[in-house]
Amino acid sequence: MKWVLRGFLALAAMLVIAFLIFRTPDTDPAEMRAKYGAPPSQFVAIGGGVTVHLRDEGPKDAPAIMLLHGSNADLHTWDPWVEGLKGKYRVIRFDQVGHGLTGPDPAEDYSTANYVADIGEVADKLGLGRFILGGNSMGGKHALAFAVAHPERVAGLVLVDGSGGPMLKLTPEEKEAAKKDSGNIGFKIARMPGINLIAEQITPRQLIATSLEQSVTVKAVASPAAVDRYWELLRYPGNRRATLKRFGMPYDPLAAEDIAKVTAPTLILWGEEDRIIPVEAGRWLAGTLPDNRLVVYPKIGHLPQEEAPEATLADLEAWLAQHAPVAKPR
Repeated sequence: MKWVLRGFLALAAMLVIAFLIFRTPDTDPAEMRAKYGAPPSQFVAIGGGVTVHLRDEGPKDAPAIMLLHGSNADLHTWDPWVEGLKGKYRVIRFDQVGHGLTGPDPAEDYSTANYVADIGEVADKLGLGRFILGGNSMGGKHALAFAVAHPERVAGLVLVDGSGGPMLKLTPEEKEAAKKDSGNIGFKIARMPGINLIAEQITPRQLIATSLEQSVTVKAVASPAAVDRYWELLRYPGNRRATLKRFGMPYDPLAAEDIAKVTAPTLILWGEEDRIIPVEAGRWLAGTLPDNRLVVYPKIGHLPQEEAPEATLADLEAWLAQHAPVAKPR
Protein backbone atom coordinates (compact mmCIF):
# COMPACT_ATOMS: atom_id res chain seq x y z
CA MET A 1 0.00 0.00 0.00
CA LYS A 2 2.88 2.33 0.82
CA TRP A 3 4.40 1.74 -2.63
CA VAL A 4 1.07 2.50 -4.31
CA LEU A 5 0.85 5.76 -2.40
CA ARG A 6 4.41 6.67 -3.34
CA GLY A 7 3.69 5.87 -6.97
CA PHE A 8 0.58 8.03 -6.92
CA LEU A 9 2.47 10.93 -5.37
CA ALA A 10 5.27 10.57 -7.90
CA LEU A 11 2.78 10.63 -10.76
CA ALA A 12 1.05 13.66 -9.28
CA ALA A 13 4.40 15.43 -8.94
CA MET A 14 5.24 14.66 -12.58
CA LEU A 15 1.90 16.05 -13.73
CA VAL A 16 2.42 19.24 -11.72
CA ILE A 17 5.91 19.65 -13.16
CA ALA A 18 4.62 19.04 -16.70
CA PHE A 19 1.84 21.57 -16.15
CA LEU A 20 4.31 24.19 -14.94
CA ILE A 21 6.63 23.53 -17.89
CA PHE A 22 4.00 23.60 -20.63
CA ARG A 23 1.56 26.11 -19.15
CA THR A 24 1.08 29.22 -21.27
CA PRO A 25 -0.11 31.99 -18.95
CA ASP A 26 -2.40 34.87 -19.87
CA THR A 27 -0.78 37.79 -21.60
CA ASP A 28 -0.38 41.15 -19.88
CA PRO A 29 -3.27 43.51 -20.77
CA ALA A 30 -1.13 46.66 -20.74
CA GLU A 31 1.46 45.05 -23.00
CA MET A 32 -1.22 43.84 -25.40
CA ARG A 33 -2.85 47.29 -25.56
CA ALA A 34 0.50 48.85 -26.35
CA LYS A 35 1.18 46.29 -29.08
CA TYR A 36 -2.26 45.95 -30.69
CA GLY A 37 -4.26 48.92 -29.42
CA ALA A 38 -2.21 51.95 -30.40
CA PRO A 39 -3.87 54.85 -32.28
CA PRO A 40 -6.20 54.92 -34.14
CA SER A 41 -7.60 52.43 -31.62
CA GLN A 42 -10.22 53.61 -29.13
CA PHE A 43 -11.64 51.91 -26.05
CA VAL A 44 -15.34 52.69 -25.75
CA ALA A 45 -17.68 51.67 -22.93
CA ILE A 46 -20.98 50.36 -24.30
CA GLY A 47 -22.70 49.28 -21.10
CA GLY A 48 -22.91 46.07 -19.12
CA GLY A 49 -19.33 46.51 -18.02
CA VAL A 50 -18.06 46.02 -21.58
CA THR A 51 -15.42 48.30 -23.07
CA VAL A 52 -14.84 47.52 -26.71
CA HIS A 53 -11.62 47.99 -28.61
CA LEU A 54 -12.54 49.68 -31.88
CA ARG A 55 -11.14 51.65 -34.77
CA ASP A 56 -13.15 54.34 -36.55
CA GLU A 57 -11.31 55.58 -39.66
CA GLY A 58 -12.07 57.65 -42.73
CA PRO A 59 -14.23 60.76 -43.27
CA LYS A 60 -16.93 61.00 -40.62
CA ASP A 61 -19.45 62.34 -43.15
CA ALA A 62 -18.89 59.50 -45.63
CA PRO A 63 -21.05 56.36 -45.91
CA ALA A 64 -20.29 54.14 -42.92
CA ILE A 65 -19.21 50.52 -43.12
CA MET A 66 -18.95 48.36 -39.98
CA LEU A 67 -16.90 45.15 -40.23
CA LEU A 68 -17.12 42.19 -37.83
CA HIS A 69 -14.34 39.62 -37.49
CA GLY A 70 -14.74 35.87 -37.18
CA SER A 71 -14.37 33.45 -34.29
CA ASN A 72 -11.00 33.72 -32.49
CA ALA A 73 -9.94 36.56 -34.77
CA ASP A 74 -9.87 40.32 -34.10
CA LEU A 75 -10.34 43.64 -35.85
CA HIS A 76 -6.91 43.42 -37.51
CA THR A 77 -8.21 40.81 -39.95
CA TRP A 78 -9.72 43.74 -41.89
CA ASP A 79 -6.45 45.70 -42.26
CA PRO A 80 -6.18 45.16 -46.05
CA TRP A 81 -9.74 46.34 -46.68
CA VAL A 82 -9.45 49.33 -44.37
CA GLU A 83 -6.35 50.56 -46.18
CA GLY A 84 -8.28 50.50 -49.44
CA LEU A 85 -11.54 51.97 -48.14
CA LYS A 86 -10.73 54.63 -45.54
CA GLY A 87 -9.91 57.29 -48.13
CA LYS A 88 -13.57 57.37 -49.24
CA TYR A 89 -15.60 55.62 -46.55
CA ARG A 90 -15.99 55.74 -42.79
CA VAL A 91 -14.81 52.28 -41.73
CA ILE A 92 -15.58 50.96 -38.24
CA ARG A 93 -14.39 47.64 -36.81
CA PHE A 94 -14.24 46.34 -33.28
CA ASP A 95 -13.18 43.32 -31.24
CA GLN A 96 -16.35 41.48 -30.28
CA VAL A 97 -16.71 40.24 -26.69
CA GLY A 98 -14.51 37.25 -25.92
CA HIS A 99 -11.97 38.43 -28.50
CA GLY A 100 -9.01 40.72 -28.88
CA LEU A 101 -8.55 43.64 -26.53
CA THR A 102 -12.25 43.82 -25.68
CA GLY A 103 -11.90 40.66 -23.62
CA PRO A 104 -14.65 38.57 -22.03
CA ASP A 105 -18.24 39.58 -21.40
CA PRO A 106 -18.68 40.19 -17.64
CA ALA A 107 -21.99 38.31 -17.75
CA GLU A 108 -20.46 35.51 -19.88
CA ASP A 109 -23.25 36.01 -22.40
CA TYR A 110 -22.05 34.79 -25.79
CA SER A 111 -25.46 34.37 -27.35
CA THR A 112 -26.19 35.70 -30.82
CA ALA A 113 -28.69 38.11 -29.27
CA ASN A 114 -26.00 39.66 -27.08
CA TYR A 115 -23.61 40.09 -30.00
CA VAL A 116 -26.42 41.74 -31.96
CA ALA A 117 -27.10 44.08 -29.05
CA ASP A 118 -23.41 45.04 -28.94
CA ILE A 119 -23.47 45.98 -32.63
CA GLY A 120 -26.37 48.33 -31.96
CA GLU A 121 -24.68 49.85 -28.92
CA VAL A 122 -21.44 50.48 -30.80
CA ALA A 123 -23.41 52.08 -33.65
CA ASP A 124 -25.30 54.27 -31.17
CA LYS A 125 -22.09 55.37 -29.46
CA LEU A 126 -20.65 56.42 -32.81
CA GLY A 127 -23.82 58.16 -33.94
CA LEU A 128 -24.57 55.80 -36.80
CA GLY A 129 -28.10 55.62 -38.22
CA ARG A 130 -28.10 53.41 -41.32
CA PHE A 131 -24.87 51.77 -42.36
CA ILE A 132 -23.34 48.95 -44.37
CA LEU A 133 -22.66 45.93 -42.15
CA GLY A 134 -20.18 43.22 -43.06
CA GLY A 135 -18.77 40.17 -41.37
CA ASN A 136 -16.50 37.19 -41.86
CA SER A 137 -17.40 33.73 -40.52
CA MET A 138 -19.01 34.21 -37.08
CA GLY A 139 -19.10 37.94 -37.81
CA GLY A 140 -21.18 37.19 -40.89
CA LYS A 141 -23.75 35.42 -38.73
CA HIS A 142 -23.90 38.38 -36.36
CA ALA A 143 -24.26 40.81 -39.27
CA LEU A 144 -27.08 38.73 -40.74
CA ALA A 145 -28.79 38.44 -37.35
CA PHE A 146 -28.58 42.21 -36.88
CA ALA A 147 -30.18 42.72 -40.30
CA VAL A 148 -33.02 40.39 -39.28
CA ALA A 149 -33.54 42.23 -35.97
CA HIS A 150 -32.98 45.80 -37.21
CA PRO A 151 -33.68 46.02 -40.95
CA GLU A 152 -34.22 49.78 -40.73
CA ARG A 153 -30.55 50.31 -39.83
CA VAL A 154 -28.89 48.11 -42.45
CA ALA A 155 -28.24 49.81 -45.78
CA GLY A 156 -26.45 46.76 -47.11
CA LEU A 157 -24.80 43.49 -46.06
CA VAL A 158 -21.40 42.05 -46.92
CA LEU A 159 -21.04 38.38 -45.97
CA VAL A 160 -17.55 36.93 -46.28
CA ASP A 161 -17.62 33.15 -45.76
CA GLY A 162 -20.30 33.88 -43.20
CA SER A 163 -22.00 31.42 -40.89
CA GLY A 164 -25.62 31.67 -39.74
CA GLY A 165 -27.38 29.48 -42.25
CA PRO A 166 -28.63 25.98 -41.46
CA MET A 167 -26.37 22.95 -41.33
CA LEU A 168 -26.47 21.64 -44.88
CA LYS A 169 -27.40 18.05 -45.62
CA LEU A 170 -24.45 16.35 -47.28
CA THR A 171 -24.39 13.37 -49.58
CA PRO A 172 -22.50 10.28 -48.32
CA GLU A 173 -19.60 11.24 -50.59
CA GLU A 174 -19.50 14.78 -49.20
CA LYS A 175 -19.63 13.49 -45.63
CA GLU A 176 -16.66 11.21 -46.30
CA ALA A 177 -14.71 14.07 -47.85
CA ALA A 178 -15.53 16.26 -44.84
CA LYS A 179 -14.08 13.68 -42.47
CA LYS A 180 -10.78 13.78 -44.35
CA ASP A 181 -10.73 17.55 -44.75
CA SER A 182 -12.65 18.91 -41.80
CA GLY A 183 -11.63 22.41 -40.87
CA ASN A 184 -8.91 23.12 -38.35
CA ILE A 185 -7.51 21.46 -35.27
CA GLY A 186 -7.99 24.47 -33.00
CA PHE A 187 -11.77 24.39 -33.39
CA LYS A 188 -11.81 20.62 -32.83
CA ILE A 189 -9.88 20.81 -29.56
CA ALA A 190 -12.08 23.62 -28.27
CA ARG A 191 -15.07 21.28 -28.61
CA MET A 192 -13.49 18.20 -26.96
CA PRO A 193 -14.76 17.70 -23.37
CA GLY A 194 -11.93 17.50 -20.86
CA ILE A 195 -9.20 18.32 -23.36
CA ASN A 196 -10.66 21.78 -23.89
CA LEU A 197 -10.26 22.56 -20.17
CA ILE A 198 -6.54 21.89 -20.45
CA ALA A 199 -6.46 24.29 -23.41
CA GLU A 200 -7.46 27.10 -21.07
CA GLN A 201 -4.06 26.82 -19.41
CA ILE A 202 -1.91 25.10 -22.05
CA THR A 203 -2.18 26.69 -25.48
CA PRO A 204 0.96 26.01 -27.54
CA ARG A 205 1.83 28.55 -30.20
CA GLN A 206 2.23 25.72 -32.71
CA LEU A 207 -1.42 24.77 -32.17
CA ILE A 208 -2.47 28.27 -33.20
CA ALA A 209 -0.10 28.22 -36.17
CA THR A 210 -1.49 24.91 -37.40
CA SER A 211 -5.08 26.06 -36.89
CA LEU A 212 -4.53 29.27 -38.87
CA GLU A 213 -2.68 27.44 -41.64
CA GLN A 214 -5.55 24.98 -41.97
CA SER A 215 -8.04 27.85 -42.30
CA VAL A 216 -6.43 29.38 -45.37
CA THR A 217 -5.19 28.32 -48.77
CA VAL A 218 -2.80 31.24 -49.18
CA LYS A 219 -0.30 30.24 -46.50
CA ALA A 220 1.38 33.64 -46.42
CA VAL A 221 -1.60 34.84 -44.38
CA ALA A 222 -0.41 32.59 -41.54
CA SER A 223 2.76 34.65 -41.11
CA PRO A 224 4.76 34.54 -37.86
CA ALA A 225 3.38 37.98 -36.93
CA ALA A 226 -0.22 36.85 -37.55
CA VAL A 227 0.29 33.68 -35.52
CA ASP A 228 1.76 35.74 -32.68
CA ARG A 229 -1.27 38.05 -32.74
CA TYR A 230 -3.79 35.20 -32.68
CA TRP A 231 -1.85 33.41 -29.94
CA GLU A 232 -1.31 36.46 -27.75
CA LEU A 233 -4.86 37.81 -28.03
CA LEU A 234 -6.39 34.39 -27.40
CA ARG A 235 -4.43 34.46 -24.13
CA TYR A 236 -5.70 37.95 -23.26
CA PRO A 237 -7.24 37.48 -19.79
CA GLY A 238 -10.61 35.77 -20.05
CA ASN A 239 -10.58 35.10 -23.80
CA ARG A 240 -9.70 31.42 -23.53
CA ARG A 241 -12.52 30.81 -21.07
CA ALA A 242 -14.88 32.76 -23.34
CA THR A 243 -13.81 30.62 -26.30
CA LEU A 244 -14.55 27.41 -24.40
CA LYS A 245 -17.96 28.73 -23.37
CA ARG A 246 -18.82 29.77 -26.93
CA PHE A 247 -17.73 26.45 -28.37
CA GLY A 248 -19.67 24.57 -25.71
CA MET A 249 -22.91 26.11 -26.96
CA PRO A 250 -24.98 24.27 -29.59
CA TYR A 251 -25.03 25.71 -33.08
CA ASP A 252 -28.06 27.98 -33.39
CA PRO A 253 -28.65 28.83 -37.06
CA LEU A 254 -30.92 31.66 -38.05
CA ALA A 255 -34.30 30.56 -39.36
CA ALA A 256 -34.39 30.23 -43.13
CA GLU A 257 -37.65 32.17 -43.26
CA ASP A 258 -36.03 35.07 -41.36
CA ILE A 259 -33.04 35.14 -43.69
CA ALA A 260 -35.41 35.17 -46.66
CA LYS A 261 -37.03 38.33 -45.30
CA VAL A 262 -33.79 40.34 -45.35
CA THR A 263 -34.26 42.82 -48.17
CA ALA A 264 -30.99 44.73 -47.77
CA PRO A 265 -28.78 44.39 -50.85
CA THR A 266 -26.16 41.79 -50.03
CA LEU A 267 -22.70 41.03 -51.38
CA ILE A 268 -21.64 37.42 -50.68
CA LEU A 269 -17.93 36.69 -51.04
CA TRP A 270 -16.61 33.14 -50.59
CA GLY A 271 -13.39 31.17 -50.83
CA GLU A 272 -14.01 28.11 -52.98
CA GLU A 273 -11.62 26.05 -50.86
CA ASP A 274 -13.00 27.07 -47.45
CA ARG A 275 -12.58 24.04 -45.18
CA ILE A 276 -14.51 25.53 -42.26
CA ILE A 277 -17.69 26.82 -43.94
CA PRO A 278 -17.95 25.23 -47.39
CA VAL A 279 -18.88 27.24 -50.45
CA GLU A 280 -22.19 25.36 -50.56
CA ALA A 281 -23.24 27.52 -47.58
CA GLY A 282 -22.58 30.64 -49.64
CA ARG A 283 -24.62 29.27 -52.52
CA TRP A 284 -27.45 28.50 -50.10
CA LEU A 285 -27.41 32.10 -48.89
CA ALA A 286 -27.42 33.30 -52.49
CA GLY A 287 -30.49 31.16 -53.14
CA THR A 288 -32.27 32.44 -50.03
CA LEU A 289 -31.54 36.17 -49.74
CA PRO A 290 -33.82 38.17 -52.06
CA ASP A 291 -31.28 40.74 -53.33
CA ASN A 292 -27.71 39.52 -53.54
CA ARG A 293 -24.60 38.99 -55.60
CA LEU A 294 -22.35 35.96 -55.02
CA VAL A 295 -18.65 35.98 -55.91
CA VAL A 296 -16.60 32.79 -55.43
CA TYR A 297 -12.79 32.92 -55.43
CA PRO A 298 -10.90 29.86 -56.71
CA LYS A 299 -7.95 28.61 -54.63
CA ILE A 300 -8.98 30.77 -51.66
CA GLY A 301 -9.87 29.56 -48.16
CA HIS A 302 -11.76 30.95 -45.15
CA LEU A 303 -10.28 34.48 -45.11
CA PRO A 304 -10.75 35.99 -48.59
CA GLN A 305 -10.29 39.53 -47.27
CA GLU A 306 -6.72 38.59 -46.35
CA GLU A 307 -5.99 35.87 -48.91
CA ALA A 308 -7.22 37.84 -51.92
CA PRO A 309 -7.34 41.45 -50.74
CA GLU A 310 -7.08 43.09 -54.17
CA ALA A 311 -9.74 40.94 -55.82
CA THR A 312 -12.19 41.12 -52.91
CA LEU A 313 -11.66 44.85 -52.48
CA ALA A 314 -12.30 45.47 -56.17
CA ASP A 315 -15.57 43.52 -56.01
CA LEU A 316 -16.56 45.30 -52.81
CA GLU A 317 -15.84 48.78 -54.19
CA ALA A 318 -17.85 48.08 -57.34
CA TRP A 319 -20.79 46.94 -55.20
CA LEU A 320 -20.44 49.94 -52.86
CA ALA A 321 -20.47 52.32 -55.81
CA GLN A 322 -23.94 51.01 -56.57
CA HIS A 323 -25.35 50.71 -53.05
CA ALA A 324 -23.41 53.30 -51.00
CA PRO A 325 -22.06 55.87 -53.45
CA VAL A 326 -19.68 58.51 -52.19
CA ALA A 327 -20.80 62.10 -52.71
CA LYS A 328 -18.87 63.80 -55.51
CA PRO A 329 -16.97 66.94 -54.50
CA ARG A 330 -18.65 70.16 -55.61
